[in-house]
Amino acid sequence: MPDSTGIEPGSEFVSSVATRILRRAGKYADEVNDFVEGVGVELTLLDSFNAQVESVVYTFEPPTARRRGDSLVFASIYRAAKDFPTLEADRHVPAELIAALLAAEVEFRGPLRLSRTQTTLLAEVYERLGASFVGLGLPGHAVLSYRRASFLHRANEDTDAEDRCGLRLARARTSALPPGWRRWGPQLSDLLCGYGYQPFRLLGFIAVQLVVFTAILLLFAAQPVTETVYLSVTSYLNPAGVGDTVSSGPGGRTMLAVESWAGAVTMSVFFALLVRKWFRM
Repeated sequence: MPDSTGIEPGSEFVSSVATRILRRAGKYADEVNDFVEGVGVELTLLDSFNAQVESVVYTFEPPTARRRGDSLVFASIYRAAKDFPTLEADRHVPAELIAALLAAEVEFRGPLRLSRTQTTLLAEVYERLGASFVGLGLPGHAVLSYRRASFLHRANEDTDAEDRCGLRLARARTSALPPGWRRWGPQLSDLLCGYGYQPFRLLGFIAVQLVVFTAILLLFAAQPVTETVYLSVTSYLNPAGVGDTVSSGPGGRTMLAVESWAGAVTMSVFFALLVRKWFRM
């Protein structure tokens, strides 16, 4: 039976704080639903959310710092916030989801230190919340969730989990940008290398470049196909000399020069990202 004066899940103190969290989450959920209906800006919403969190944290004064290290204080609130990948039928964002994020922020910012196990558990809560907010069309809230999850995984020195959250964080940030040209650069980065977290994707882009440059060279070259293919592949990594491009014609020599520059830039980016990934393992 939980101690009514302690800070274990189910204690009197935790229940009172959870009640305040649920009450404030209900009020904030109304603001979120106004945003979903087209009123307001999500950045302004997050300012309001931060005020709600600080209000609870300010009054969060545990009677003791001692507690079990294998569970979270607001575990019941997190359990109630199941996955909500889409809006409800009435287009309302579930208040349980808001309450879970608010509780996680209180636990993250509060005075209680997290054990390694609690850090992992809280990071997993943030990850689930981030995925739910992405599905609900609230990328700004997803950014907050994934940023926290990434920080917690870094504290536990779990680089794989940190990179996973980093990739999802980058995608959520892109989704939070206004539709249009401002998304093009980040979306291209995601397509080519997963924002740097998936460098081996660049190998596919390299293969496409080789096919395109080889096809264009075949239009200009007066030499056998096999020699043209060989020249194209080697020129991508090592610029061809003047004597090697005699039979390629002016247009072919121009394409070989462009291919060499493209190869130098692409391979430099690939190895830079690969080394970064290796040194983080």
